[in-house]
Amino acid sequence: MTLEKATRRRGAELENAILDAVWEEISEKGYGGLTFEAVATRARTSRAVIYRRWPTREDLVLAAVRRLGERTPTVSPDTGSLREDMLELLRFSNAHRLGMWVVLSVQLAGFYAETGVTPAELRTRMLGERPSLVPAIVARAVARGEARPGLSERAMRSAFDLFRSEAILRLGPVPDEEIVAIVDEVFLPLVRP
Repeated sequence: MTLEKATRRRGAELENAILDAVWEEISEKGYGGLTFEAVATRARTSRAVIYRRWPTREDLVLAAVRRLGERTPTVSPDTGSLREDMLELLRFSNAHRLGMWVVLSVQLAGFYAETGVTPAELRTRMLGERPSLVPAIVARAVARGEARPGLSERAMRSAFDLFRSEAILRLGPVPDEEIVAIVDEVFLPLVRP
C-alpha cells in the first residue's frame, strides 16, 4: 500500500495523463469509440476519477482539445521573404500539427453531430486567443512591397485552407511539392501587388 501511495498521481500530472489518453483514444477509435472505461484503462486510473473532473464525453473532448492547443508548438518565421515564410509555416504545420487537423476533422464527426459544436468553434477553443501568424507575415511582406495592403482575411487564410483540405483528403502528410504549389500557384498570385 505504501508503494501505491508513493506512485499515485494527482493534480496536473493525473489530469494530463487522462487528457492524453482521451486524445489517443479519439485518434485511434474516433469519438464513437471513446469510452470512460477505455480512457481510465489507458490513463491507469478509475472511471470515478475521470467523472469527478469531466462528467460527460463532451467535457472530456473539450478539455483534451484545450490541452492539445496549449501543448502545440508554434513557429514564427521571419526569413525576409513572403514565399519562404509561408513555406516554412506550412512545412512546420505538416510536421507538427497534421495529425491534429486530421483527427479534428475526421475522427470527431460524431462529436460535432452530437454536440452541435462546429469544427471552427472547436479550433477556437483549442487555440484560444492565439492569433494567426499569417497576418504578421503578410504585414511584413506589405512593408517590403511583396504583398498588397488591405488583403481580406479569406485571402490570407487561403494557403492554410488549401493545406488543411489536402491533409484531410490524404489523411496524412501533404507532399512538399503540393505545399510549394499551394504557395507558388495560389497564395502568392493572390496576394502580390
